[in-house]
Amino acid sequence: DVPVLSEVANAEPTAELRPISSSSNDQGTADHSQTDEEDMGMSYKELTHYGRLRKLSRCGPVEMFKKLVHVWNDIAPDVVAAKIKLFFRYYAMNRHKMCTITPAYHAEGYSP
Repeated sequence: DVPVLSEVANAEPTAELRPISSSSNDQGTADHSQTDEEDMGMSYKELTHYGRLRKLSRCGPVEMFKKLVHVWNDIAPDVVAAKIKLFFRYYAMNRHKMCTITPAYHAEGYSP
């Protein structure tokens, strides 16, 4: 049993770009001043829904809204729409990062 492993496993996801706050929590460890979910404005659970609908179901914003408004029936439709708009805004801004092909040497005219 290694205590540090449970600390790492239970830590909130963060890019750690901002300094750690000087206050400590009740466990004696410092708190980060930023979290990924807070910075993105959406949770990882929400991102899972968006990603599966976008990639696997090939949904655009309208189809995604039609599906998620029923899945998230406890959230007002205008809030669901705002969340989807935010996702597609970030998706459009960062899409180029997912399309980069690594340089390679191809000896044949065809390479799979």
